[in-house]
Amino acid sequence: MNNKYALVTGASSGIGYEYAVVMAERGYNLVIVSNEEAINDKAAELKSKFQNIDVVPVVLDLGQQVAAKQLYDFCNSKGLEIEVLINNAGVYHDRDFLEDSEGFNSLILLLHVYTPSMLLYYFGKDMKKRGCGYILNMSSVTSNYGIQRQATYSSTKGFLRLFSKANHIELHEYGVKVCCVRPGAVATPLYNLDEKAIKSGMAVGAIISPRKLAEKGVKAMFAGKAEITPGFFTKILNLVPIIPTWMLKLVRKWRWF
Repeated sequence: MNNKYALVTGASSGIGYEYAVVMAERGYNLVIVSNEEAINDKAAELKSKFQNIDVVPVVLDLGQQVAAKQLYDFCNSKGLEIEVLINNAGVYHDRDFLEDSEGFNSLILLLHVYTPSMLLYYFGKDMKKRGCGYILNMSSVTSNYGIQRQATYSSTKGFLRLFSKANHIELHEYGVKVCCVRPGAVATPLYNLDEKAIKSGMAVGAIISPRKLAEKGVKAMFAGKAEITPGFFTKILNLVPIIPTWMLKLVRKWRWF
């Protein structure tokens, strides 16, 4: 068994779990992280399906300021060499910023900005020394815009987009590849879409499956791409660089979104 591991955060369900599966299919050992005890069951599933790899589950709340260092220290203490870091963990609320709780607003800032940044800092230093490594950060097509009812979500995803681009450039000469994945709608429970809407969206290509997203993201990361926007409709939306503020106000006024 090789000693190279892929670390995937938010891996107990949805996109994160699919990232873990895709990495296992490529022969990587896994460190899978979640704040849910269900991560232990997912580890057992993966071990049963991929008997030639090691799967290490970690129950850890990444919405804490100390979490990134704790995770890095844990991997070091176990001698786990992280060759691939997939920063996937995230949360989502469709709610006005001032109407959301102080706890949630603090959580999303830590989970989308601080923790992935520090994970890249700690594990990226080791990758840079080895002259090899891969880092994938999950952003969103909303990172282009200031979306009402998604003030923290779209803004933190915007941070991840620019942060990824800067590190893609800084680490390129050291053999470390950093990729930003910017999906639109994905068929996961995170967005609270009903089953009918998901099926219709997937039928016309407006919603992508977690599996397809994970495959495209990993492929882009290993190809050394700085950024990928998967999905036909998402690519079209990405062609609109600026939506005028007056139009966004109109959308708000008439409750079009």
